[in-house]
Amino acid sequence: MQTKDQKKDYEVAVLDPAGNVTAIVLSDVPAAERAQVAAQLLRLPELGIEQAAFLTEPRCGGEIRIEMMGGEFCGNALRCAGFYQALRTGVQGKTCVLAEISGADGAQPVMADTAEGAASTVMPLPLAVQPAGWPDVQAACVTFAGITHFVIDRALPDDALVQRAVAAAPEADAVGAIFLDRAAGSIRPVVFVRETGSCVAETSCASGSAATAVVLTADFADGITEIGIGQPGGTLEVGVQRTGGAVTGLSIGGPVRLTKTITVTLP
Repeated sequence: MQTKDQKKDYEVAVLDPAGNVTAIVLSDVPAAERAQVAAQLLRLPELGIEQAAFLTEPRCGGEIRIEMMGGEFCGNALRCAGFYQALRTGVQGKTCVLAEISGADGAQPVMADTAEGAASTVMPLPLAVQPAGWPDVQAACVTFAGITHFVIDRALPDDALVQRAVAAAPEADAVGAIFLDRAAGSIRPVVFVRETGSCVAETSCASGSAATAVVLTADFADGITEIGIGQPGGTLEVGVQRTGGAVTGLSIGGPVRLTKTITVTLP
């Protein structure tokens, strides 16, 4: 354990998945220190990140594994992990990477295209979809393992509704307040991570986009629907498969790029 006066260098890869800038910490960081390190990284202007993940040893046969800063699941970070693995192994063009991430069981296939700068992956299915039951605004609660999203029918973010969402899911590792503009087909996601206490208005959110697509296709016929969900950082493409009215498949895709690999020094 380092003392108060010691400083430590961390190697960090910074990736941009449609604006939801993600740091993957490549240096070994003990689990007990990750929340503190992540909180410090989030404050560094030279990184300009919205979230942090930590490279760890795979457990389930994957090629790469990341742990999110609060142990939550994140679809954009999963896409980043697969894309980064393709880059560091020298792939030029398309490949399938088996990537592991906190908040999800097993290894997930990530289709990475290093030439086009894009990656897509399957998403965990929602554990529950139900009305939020709020009297003054229409909202749906979509629960995934590791994160619970409230898809709220309001175009612009509202701090009071963010706090209401966080309070309504006290056991969730992370909570999203996804503000939906149905007319524009776009969202403005705000994500709270309990472990770090961070609350970020994200420029894109993969699991929030998936939750939104689930809500928007609630009355659709069986089959696969591809739907683009606009957000401040760009558009993510979500695939929703329904069988017997239930969601039986989810996928997410969009742009990813490695912006830099940098060494940062933290106290």
